[in-house]
Amino acid sequence: MPRLTDTVAGHAPAIALMGIDKRFGEVRANSNVNLTVASGSVHGIVGENGAGKSTLMSILYGFYEADRGTIHIHGNEVRIRSPKEAIAVGIGMVHQHFMLVEPLSVIDNVMLGAEGGAILAKGEAQMRSALAQLAETYGLVIDPDAIVGDLPVGLQQRVEILKALVRGADILILDEPTAVLTPDEAEQLFVLLRTLAAQGKTVILITHKLNEIMAVTDHVSVMRRGEMVATLTTAETSPAQLADQMVGRHVLLDVSKGPAKLGPVRLSVEHLVIRDAHSSLRVKDVSFDIRAGEILGLAGVAGNGQSELLEALAGIITPTLGSITLDGLDLITLAPTPAERRENGVLHIPEDRQRMGLVPAFSAAESMILGFQSDHAFGTGPLLSTAAIQTHTAKEMDLYDIRPRDASLKTAKFSGGNQQKIVLAREIEHHPKVLLVGQPTRGVDVGAIEFIHKRLIALRDAGVAILLVSVELDEIMSLSDRIIVMCGGVITGERTPETTNDRDLGLLMAGVTERAA
Repeated sequence: MPRLTDTVAGHAPAIALMGIDKRFGEVRANSNVNLTVASGSVHGIVGENGAGKSTLMSILYGFYEADRGTIHIHGNEVRIRSPKEAIAVGIGMVHQHFMLVEPLSVIDNVMLGAEGGAILAKGEAQMRSALAQLAETYGLVIDPDAIVGDLPVGLQQRVEILKALVRGADILILDEPTAVLTPDEAEQLFVLLRTLAAQGKTVILITHKLNEIMAVTDHVSVMRRGEMVATLTTAETSPAQLADQMVGRHVLLDVSKGPAKLGPVRLSVEHLVIRDAHSSLRVKDVSFDIRAGEILGLAGVAGNGQSELLEALAGIITPTLGSITLDGLDLITLAPTPAERRENGVLHIPEDRQRMGLVPAFSAAESMILGFQSDHAFGTGPLLSTAAIQTHTAKEMDLYDIRPRDASLKTAKFSGGNQQKIVLAREIEHHPKVLLVGQPTRGVDVGAIEFIHKRLIALRDAGVAILLVSVELDEIMSLSDRIIVMCGGVITGERTPETTNDRDLGLLMAGVTERAA
């Protein structure tokens, strides 16, 4: 195979992709893409949902094979037809949705597929030694005997990184790595990525969060509609410039909204107590109101009761104690199920679109009417109107810029951001009285974020009462009219955006009482 040399740097780049093309039927996911990544660097790749980022990385990792083009790794042309072949040339990948077996231990997960021979005890001893060496070199400390399912998300991600490194990965691809991390866990990840780069590893970071690109990368490449449109030195660009390059137009990163025109109390929650399946208290005596025409932001580190609160309000779980009323209607008694809540105007955008918002095996058209399939607009009696559903889906795909515009495509085949837009379109366009929103822009590109924020503000201005749960403090601060903070299942304080800041909210998120803060 021919060898590629970077004549400018005097040595070969870690990765050189040349003229990469990839089609899926009529959709051209990658079009003549060129990408060069320097060894020992952190290189960001950004672009809108459907821009071709994940397809390009899937080609590099062997999930797909390019229709045309070449791949060079450290100067050598290689053919990568499977993840096994990618691993063999030193490429590892950490996926947004972890590939872990939760009931098994850390050491068992790391050893899967790399057992070291028929004598497992010998392979395990070697693996423990390798993990100890990685802990010393990179600070990747973790208990090898811990059960993965018992670990917080940040440590589960660390297991995925260890899996790649013990297999000899010299190049590490991370796909939306902070989508499920707390701010502290994300900061710890960034420190690790810089350490890896300093030790000679090459990191490719795929993310929608431009502040992360600015914080941790050396260079950033921008993709738009399947093409590579720019590669920039991070220190010489800005979030605004990157956003404009991604979308191909000027993007408003700041949310513009007027003062709220408050109506009557629409949703009232009083003394709510929620226990989980193990009888542990998750929500403890929580009370609040949301008025028509108001966005109430709920801030807090993930795992402090916000998810259980959202599910109780949506009718997915039943509270142990307390009341939930909509315009005076007792929802717990008179509309206890999710279907009955929807009929009364309480709609829900769940935090986890894949687990609760969609059926990946369904077509986009089927996912677009999920939960609303009994509406007369989609047919009468037991038979659904395929034509009506297709027309409705096509309309929503255009309105929300869902790509590709293929209503028959399986939901699993859409990018994460486009899956999120399917859920948003389905819930928002069914005229809610109350909208429960969990992490609305998780895994969504800047152009879509701008659109989603505008839609939420428009709903608020039309009189909808909105509960916004987000781990993004910038999102909470810019969209909310009021903010409540949860820690350990209780509300630790209430603020307005004008009277608080990140540090103040951070104290409340850490459990410091309102009085002390």
